[in-house]
Amino acid sequence: MNRLRAKYAETVKDALAKEFDIKNPMLIPALEKIVISVGVGEIAKDQKVLQNVVDTISLISGQKAMTVNAKKSVAGFKVREGFPVGIKVTLRKENMYVFLDKLISVALPRVKDFRGVPRNGFDGRGNYSFGLDEQLMFPEIVYDQILRTHGMNINIVTTTNSDKKAFKLLELIGMPFAKGK
Repeated sequence: MNRLRAKYAETVKDALAKEFDIKNPMLIPALEKIVISVGVGEIAKDQKVLQNVVDTISLISGQKAMTVNAKKSVAGFKVREGFPVGIKVTLRKENMYVFLDKLISVALPRVKDFRGVPRNGFDGRGNYSFGLDEQLMFPEIVYDQILRTHGMNINIVTTTNSDKKAFKLLELIGMPFAKGK
């Protein structure tokens, strides 16, 4: 069992149940999935760079990333239907815990002048989203193999509808939130 999953089962679950006075164990907040996405924009025109981004996200997540194609043509953005507009991967169960553990304990501490992830990334329904500026903080990435640096969005979906409960869940798991408001 993953270290983070074991921590959730042994300590976090009980702490959440006690703090929010939850009697039914099925109502205790838990992580449901993590979605990593990258908007490709100008990269989409170069197939080699696009494939490099797909490979990078697959390497970071430990799971095959997929290309997302446009559903409609939008002339203002110079996008045609079927044109690649993004890359995403959805992590669940063991892969989700492995990625989150790597993010919290290895990748985020490697960011220069890191002061924590923002506290205002909650959506009102218990889900947390934040962005990273570049992929070079992950240990799997070899700088010489990167054709172009890119950022990514990370969305953490929980089973609760309360931002307060989701914040406490992530805080107890070890998410390094910024100090203050």
